[in-house]
Amino acid sequence: MRHTMVGFKIRQQRQRIGMTQGALAKRVGISVSYMNLIENNKRNIGGRLLLRIADELELPVERFDGAADRRLVHDLVDLGREPLFEELALTPQAAADLAGQHPRWARALVALNRSLYDRNQAVTALSDRLNQDPFLGESIHSMLTNVAAIRSASEILDGTDDLTPADRARFLAIIGDESGRLADVAQALAGFFDRERSATRSITPADEVDDFLQEHDNYFPDLEHAAARIHEAAGLTSGSAESRLVRYLKKEHGVQVTPAPTLGDGNADPRARSLYDAAERRMVLVATAPLATRRFELGRLAAHLACEEQIDALLAGSSLLRSAAARRRAARALYAYVAAALLLPYDAFFEAVQAARYDIDHLCHHFGASFEQVCHRLITLKKPGREGVRFGLMRSDPAGYVTKRFPLPYMPLPRYGNACPLWAVYRAFQTPGVIVRDLAEFPDGRRYFFIARAMEKQLPSYSNVRQAISIMLVCESIHADALVYGDGLDLSTAAPATPVGPTCRLCVRRNCASRQENPVISD
Repeated sequence: MRHTMVGFKIRQQRQRIGMTQGALAKRVGISVSYMNLIENNKRNIGGRLLLRIADELELPVERFDGAADRRLVHDLVDLGREPLFEELALTPQAAADLAGQHPRWARALVALNRSLYDRNQAVTALSDRLNQDPFLGESIHSMLTNVAAIRSASEILDGTDDLTPADRARFLAIIGDESGRLADVAQALAGFFDRERSATRSITPADEVDDFLQEHDNYFPDLEHAAARIHEAAGLTSGSAESRLVRYLKKEHGVQVTPAPTLGDGNADPRARSLYDAAERRMVLVATAPLATRRFELGRLAAHLACEEQIDALLAGSSLLRSAAARRRAARALYAYVAAALLLPYDAFFEAVQAARYDIDHLCHHFGASFEQVCHRLITLKKPGREGVRFGLMRSDPAGYVTKRFPLPYMPLPRYGNACPLWAVYRAFQTPGVIVRDLAEFPDGRRYFFIARAMEKQLPSYSNVRQAISIMLVCESIHADALVYGDGLDLSTAAPATPVGPTCRLCVRRNCASRQENPVISD
């Protein structure tokens, strides 16, 4: 069943403007009994009927079923997966009912759950440090040594009357020195346990950025225009983007790009392929990185230098980005957005996508981009009148950890833990480099089309640890025939499909051989 809040919102707005249920039903041309089913979420609604109802209630249709509302339901469903609530058998439909009828209480529960998660993470981190970090043992030993020395010297001074002035001065000096050392250790311990180091908010900032991107439907028209201006100023063409971006950065921003075998900075992120020194206006670019990566790094720096004020204003205007960490993550996401729009211009990319029927390998070759860059750009094709197929995106490592996610409106992607082990994103690891396609059916009868590929990140040297990732695009099955990957498959509603679920704990399929956990929902 589609977990929607449309009916509740229709009823609330109707009551707010003082219209009876019968009057609204008559105006839109349906029976009162059918309107009653809609308002109680017993019937799904969309298309022209929803437009007529929205017109009569004098609200834009987007207000009835927006992305923020769906995200709230998804967050409540995630909350219901907690083992603590297993006996309560919280269903996804109950989550939709709560979010629709009491949205403030729903948001309060989600906020409380996030806060609890953060505190549990902090307690776990501190517990690990108390039990394992050698710094604590050494510090405590040092403190005890300092205290013992201070106490011994003090007892001598207090209990001995015939000390010479030189001896008294020596013991006072010992007390002074040991007190200073004790203060240093105490200060170091205070720094060790300060809020910045002990707090662990690895999830909440990512959630805030998810909220922010979904509020904008991952489409930013003003940033598209900004990217187009940089593209024109740099005179980019598909075959010479790297050299032209290097010249553009030098001419427009006075930045010298220096290729190097490595970044040469032991403190740099080992995954980084570039390093920018703002004071010296110098960018070090790893020459051994793939061409697509080098171009993207240059594009991201161009976005940062040309759009910093514009992006800062966009972030400052959002009430969803509450923490500094979330704002930093969101800024990185938007600089990457501009870089993608710069290297894969919307109109040219859209036309190539339509001509190639979403053939990702063809698009990679045509634009000199990586598989992941093309997939990211595909989920931003939301320009009115030139929309592409609406995709969700998920990136996972071999352990099942979700490193990137952008869900579809009615298909939440896991935020904590793994998804269903039968999803193509995991199966792709069995055949690295090969695209896995799959028609999948969820327990509620909804069908989706999965496209996934596992690959290795190119390493700068033999000594680096190999990194494998799997990237998956997912769309509703009705769009599969528009994709080259749907060719040769039976896509009819009667066609066999892989029976999947969201996650094991939320899946109601009892006879699944791939189940890893017991479900929280009982019959």
